[in-house]
Amino acid sequence: MPFFSKGQGSSGLLSGQDTTAARIPTSAMPFLGFTPDARSAGMGDVGVALSPMDANAIFWNPSKLVFAEKERGVALSYTPWLRNLTDDMYFTYLSGFRKLGKNQVLGFSLLYFDLGTIEFTNSSGQSEGSFGSREYAFTLSYSRRLFRNFSMGVNAKYANSNLAGNYSLNGMTIKPASTVMADISGYYENEIRDEVSGKGIKWAFGGMLSNVGGKVSYGTTQRYFLPTNLRLGTTFTYYTDRFNKFNFAVDLNKLMTPTPPLYQTVNGQPVLVNGQKVVLKGREYDNLTSLSGAFGSFADAPDGFAEELKEVNINTGVEYWYNDAFAARLGYAHEARIKGDRKYFTTGIGLRVQNKYGVDFAYLIPMRQGSPLAQTFRLSLILDLKKKDRSAELDEEIEE
Repeated sequence: MPFFSKGQGSSGLLSGQDTTAARIPTSAMPFLGFTPDARSAGMGDVGVALSPMDANAIFWNPSKLVFAEKERGVALSYTPWLRNLTDDMYFTYLSGFRKLGKNQVLGFSLLYFDLGTIEFTNSSGQSEGSFGSREYAFTLSYSRRLFRNFSMGVNAKYANSNLAGNYSLNGMTIKPASTVMADISGYYENEIRDEVSGKGIKWAFGGMLSNVGGKVSYGTTQRYFLPTNLRLGTTFTYYTDRFNKFNFAVDLNKLMTPTPPLYQTVNGQPVLVNGQKVVLKGREYDNLTSLSGAFGSFADAPDGFAEELKEVNINTGVEYWYNDAFAARLGYAHEARIKGDRKYFTTGIGLRVQNKYGVDFAYLIPMRQGSPLAQTFRLSLILDLKKKDRSAELDEEIEE
């Protein structure tokens, strides 16, 4: 059955040994957590409090868009996926927003993940056909300014995961899974800057609870957790003058799915061997509701609080801008060894033309040789538009 890992390992019933793979929280539809845009990817996958904002903020934190300098914008990103393993997987992200006055924003996004072609074979190795696996999520977004420096936003999502069509295996039919879910976010920013010299500082804080919804099924009685995720972050901006600035950003990221309990087989029976059993209000792991599993994930790790801290991923990045036209980026992402062991550096560049058109590029450099994430790059195209000031339009009419 399709059951996906937060990191590179997998989880399930152990057979006579305690492996670190079983310590990794898992979920269905992990593509919902993929970094879609090249700017954030170049900074170590940070973004919840990053500014200036473009349409990609719908993924990271839609409440940021209230503070966007432009009235509307569109972004399109493309990422070949797992290039070190295959050449037919990719995901793409399209997003857009429009301001409704100074205090409200509407937005949308579409995330599409093509998993390539799967070849089906029987127990004898004979071909039983193939299928093009794919997943997608469509999002509608609304954000509103509540105070001068603070805003909140919500996303409503529909996601579909079609991994095997309606393929039958041992009398079991694997069907597409679909569900609705929601995100909620908040954002605060403030700035102190000299208007003449351009020197100053800016600080921002953001938070995003994403993919909150019920468990999903792929056609069987087994139901799987969504990748409910909590992300908190901050960004500090230092303006050295009117043309140069640096962004320093840190995000903390927690996948809110239960840590699987550890078992080994004794006399043909599964026996708990390490840590506490995942039980909330009398319900074991497989019978947890989505909300019980999400909020219980803060206190269910077999080794207690020390292990809970290891389930928090750290993403950090730095970005340099010259005249809001050229950017250079570096970043680092860290995941604990027993929680997937994804550790990598990132780098990237960005260009803006006429303060309207933009292109970003990012490249990932894993710390571990043979990582399936090797050779990953992302490319994003940005279009930001600002309504022409009415007084400027009148001046043009007078000149004519």
